[in-house]
Amino acid sequence: MKSDRTMQLARGVGEKSVQVVQHQNGEEVLKVSTRSRPSAVAGAIAGVIRETGTAEVQSIGAGAANQAIKAIAIARSYLREDGIDIMCVPSFIDVEIDQEERTAIRLLVQKR
Repeated sequence: MKSDRTMQLARGVGEKSVQVVQHQNGEEVLKVSTRSRPSAVAGAIAGVIRETGTAEVQSIGAGAANQAIKAIAIARSYLREDGIDIMCVPSFIDVEIDQEERTAIRLLVQKR
């Protein structure tokens, strides 16, 4: 049986708003798509890092992974103004989208 984390339905960080999914363990998860604006995602990452110290960013596909990496780089510059440095640990995670299992890139962003 899959864990709640693995079976979490994916949502996208859209062009107009940032959607945050919260898992049972309280960790914030940002879902990034190819159409996500890196600056909007970066603002969400920075906000979550300021609040909790850890954010999880998930993406499926090369375009979404590209947007996620750009967003983390931008968030690092936002947080540097507050004297906060971050690091990123990449891994894979299985997610379910429309009752189909997909492999996503999981980027765990934490205060250094």
